[in-house]
Amino acid sequence: MSLLLSRSLSCRLAAILAVLVPALALCCLAALCLGSTTLHPTDVLHALWGGADPMTQALVRSLRLPRLLLALAAGASLSAGGLVFQALLRNPLAEPYIMGVSGGAAIGTIAALVLGLGSLALRLPAAFAGGLATLTIVLALGRSLRTSGRDTLLLAGVMVNAFCGAVILFLVSLSPHHLIASVVFWLMGDLGSHAPADALLLACAVLPCLAVVLVLAHGMNVLQLGEETASTMGLPVGAVRNALLWSTTVMVSATVAVCGPLGFIGLVTPHALRRLIGADHRLLVPACVLGGGAYLALCDALARALPASGELPVGVVTALLGAPAFVALLAGRRS
Repeated sequence: MSLLLSRSLSCRLAAILAVLVPALALCCLAALCLGSTTLHPTDVLHALWGGADPMTQALVRSLRLPRLLLALAAGASLSAGGLVFQALLRNPLAEPYIMGVSGGAAIGTIAALVLGLGSLALRLPAAFAGGLATLTIVLALGRSLRTSGRDTLLLAGVMVNAFCGAVILFLVSLSPHHLIASVVFWLMGDLGSHAPADALLLACAVLPCLAVVLVLAHGMNVLQLGEETASTMGLPVGAVRNALLWSTTVMVSATVAVCGPLGFIGLVTPHALRRLIGADHRLLVPACVLGGGAYLALCDALARALPASGELPVGVVTALLGAPAFVALLAGRRS
């Protein structure tokens, strides 16, 4: 029986990858083609192989490709993070932004900027500290209120997130005048103005955490039965829960430190994929990694292509697309 289940799971995973990998490739190609200067796909491919003119090659390889890699890492992180929070709390509204983790990481990042610690290597530890502190506060509030666990944690996250918003505004008011515009743009979601090494640094922080989430995907399936049932089935509930929470907080905090507190990615992508492929987290985790990266890459391409000049903050596009999409998903779920 277990062998049959394993073969069935492998076949389903292969079918999902057969759809999502080409979709991801198309979104990546669109992200490299679209922008203030639209490029033909063949020119992009030539530039990637070093066969285009120097200007096109510099545009693709030095500007758009690092930005694409940043979008893929950030989208995968936020999408998988939303999936983890929804699985642990068994609540469709749970995600890093609503739970306050993104807000805590944003506080740490802005505090570092106000103190003159502007390099990414210094912002990352500050964002980690802010995100982890926020998670600790949310968990402590959830334990102290002593009511229904999953709803209490979500309520605590909403309260902490509101407080984080007030602290963020306070810190922005303390920022030097020459930093206010860049901080506000970063708060709306920013994938531009980053060095190519930033994408590599973010990937180094995100990939180990995604590996933890993937390894514990079956544990998330068992947790859907309830913590007491999962414990009787031999799952070390506390260890699995803590590993998922801390890994998710670390990778989301790293994403916020680089790209700002992007909303709706961790809310919409897991819901859409769950509707399409079911509730098995062994399939949902890799699907969210690919789907979240593709979604953010496409949103960033639209953010650069839609304005006649300049570009929109990518967080504006994710919100404009994500809010109605989430409402549509919830309406379809209830119908």
